[in-house]
Amino acid sequence: MGLPDRKDVPVQQTWDVGILYENDDAWKKDIEAEKKALADFSKYDQKLNDPETIIAALEDLGKMEVRMDLLGHYGFLQQSTDMTDPHYNQLLRILDQLDADCNAELAKYRAQIMDNDNETLDAVSDKRPDLGAAIREFKRIKKHRLSGEVESALSSIEPTLSSFEGIYTTCRAADMSFPDFEVDGKTYPLSFVLYENSYQYNPDHKLRHAAFKAFSKVLNQYKNTVAANYYAQVSKEKNMATLRGYDSVFDYLLDDQEVPREFFDRQIDVIIEKLGPVMQKYVKLIQRERGLDKLTFSDLQIDLDPEFAPKVPLDKAPEYISDAIKVMGPEYHDMIMKCFDERWVDFPANKGKETGGFETTPYGKHAYILMSWTDEMADVYTLVHELGHAGQEMLTNKTNHPLGCKVSTYIIEAPSTFNELLLTHALEEKSSDKRMQRFALTKMLTNTYYHNFVTHLLEAAFQREVYKLIDNGEGFDGDRLCEIKKAVLKKFWGDAVEIDDDAALTWMRQSHYYMGLYPYTYSASLTISTQAYLKIKEQGQPAIDAWLKFLKFDNCPAPIEAAKIAGVDITTDEPLKNTIKFLDKTVDKIAELTKEL
Repeated sequence: MGLPDRKDVPVQQTWDVGILYENDDAWKKDIEAEKKALADFSKYDQKLNDPETIIAALEDLGKMEVRMDLLGHYGFLQQSTDMTDPHYNQLLRILDQLDADCNAELAKYRAQIMDNDNETLDAVSDKRPDLGAAIREFKRIKKHRLSGEVESALSSIEPTLSSFEGIYTTCRAADMSFPDFEVDGKTYPLSFVLYENSYQYNPDHKLRHAAFKAFSKVLNQYKNTVAANYYAQVSKEKNMATLRGYDSVFDYLLDDQEVPREFFDRQIDVIIEKLGPVMQKYVKLIQRERGLDKLTFSDLQIDLDPEFAPKVPLDKAPEYISDAIKVMGPEYHDMIMKCFDERWVDFPANKGKETGGFETTPYGKHAYILMSWTDEMADVYTLVHELGHAGQEMLTNKTNHPLGCKVSTYIIEAPSTFNELLLTHALEEKSSDKRMQRFALTKMLTNTYYHNFVTHLLEAAFQREVYKLIDNGEGFDGDRLCEIKKAVLKKFWGDAVEIDDDAALTWMRQSHYYMGLYPYTYSASLTISTQAYLKIKEQGQPAIDAWLKFLKFDNCPAPIEAAKIAGVDITTDEPLKNTIKFLDKTVDKIAELTKEL
């Protein structure tokens, strides 16, 4: 039995896009309003040379961006729930064209603003501090900007330049067909979502391995097509880096994060060197406890104690979320808990739905979260993670001007991973039973740190090798990417885990590779959130107040300054090494509890 069609899932378990637009007609009316505002913007042409006029233009630009944000979400959210629906796909095509037209036209006005000297731009910030983050962004971009005509031309073809992630996700959600597989005479259904959300965690050794084999067989059939699409993505990034005068594609991709290359390299090198042995120690404990002759890649997601793995039906989710976040105080707690009654979350798994999970918040509205609930504890971690993003974005939007809400990706995963730590803490504190305490600690390792410090970090290590090839003018195909991924996995796991050719296909399972140097930021952000969480355990309310201030990102400071608000100094490797020490102690505590049990 396969997944249901979208029309057959319970409406109450889906998100409500009605707060954006009542219907398509209302949406189309706002499209016309956006086109009119774009035409009216011509009144600023060649006049953007004094602070007062720049401020007026930025106010109008902010209104346009808010409207475009709502328009985009109305189309994107619906299309992500059923990527096979031609109507939703058509909405996105209309949006892509409008977005291209707006960006192409507005590029010349942004160029005129950047033509001003820094003294004039700083005067804008002095008069309007809420525009300070936007002005800082203008000053950063102007160092590598091209002529107004070239910027306009690039903006006009942006939908094409940004199409590779969409091609990948469409291939994964709409084209990859996973056949049923058989174990001991019983037939099981298979899909991308079913493997990622269920089978890879299944305690049945034979079922788990058979599912991975069947899953990998389908991935292998698409590896060269996906590799060709990925090559187009990274080639585009290299060409843009060269066009804009960056020394390397790394410098180009990290400039937007406002951190130096050493932050990127440090995160990868320290974790592989220092955390690798810690995780090897943990998985060897699993191997012993589970009585496995050897550990393979498909065994890495299993629980240490699968018989103590309670199912979590959807109606129990509010209780878990509430217990986790109540320490943050009633204002934050009550804001987040609205997600259930107001239908922020799209829970069902259905045909054509985007896999994985994400959160996005239209400016001035509540957040939207996509996931597929399978009654696993991992789903609670996914939900509390995305709600961490939701809280940060809603607070940031409330605090900042629409042109000053952009948070660096280097720190953007801190609020989400922080919430995962709160969930683990709640699970551990709720019971004095040693088995429950061990369960909570293993969930923290497997759901929070494995996901962010291992899975995504190893994606980053893979990316680093790929971009080195691109910087050197070399190319790749599916087999080459598999070689790179296999080598990265072997370096981290050593002789503790058998890494085979199916494991090498793991690079095909995430869309993060189409987001620049994003994967490493999960561990970078989690380093910040871990240290903040430990401060809360030590200091209590003062540290909570600091974290709530951090979440608002007032005037969206650069990562180094933002982390300092939370009491963390990321200019050194001390927070990262302290986090790894915390994990090492956690593994030892799990081993100690295991002996006692």
